[in-house]
Amino acid sequence: MPNMPEKVSLQASFASFSEYWQPHLAGQVNETAIKLAKLQGAFDWHYHKKEDELFLVVKGRLRMRMRDGADERAPVDLDEGEMLIIPAGMEHKPETITDECHVLLVEPNSTRNTGEAVTERTVEVKAL
Repeated sequence: MPNMPEKVSLQASFASFSEYWQPHLAGQVNETAIKLAKLQGAFDWHYHKKEDELFLVVKGRLRMRMRDGADERAPVDLDEGEMLIIPAGMEHKPETITDECHVLLVEPNSTRNTGEAVTERTVEVKAL
């Protein structure tokens, strides 16, 4: 017998943690993770070799910088309720426009927050 579905309050989930740049697992659909993260400032340039990554801004504003090798593309600014899909292999650097930004991430379970690199900012996904 399958587990009974449970609703998830995004507002309550975001209120349950305070760390920045540390994704929390809000749910799973097959092999896809639904993660929540609070962002502040800028993250590192990184890419995901095999995984696409969806950023949905729930609160605040986000700027996504992207580049192919040395060629930086025009940044994309996201407002609340807007999303952007970063294709596998695209180097990107998220940074907040507002003081704090809340994002919902949709990506394969295997996706590491720092992509192919392991740095001091690499973290394991935490459960809510």
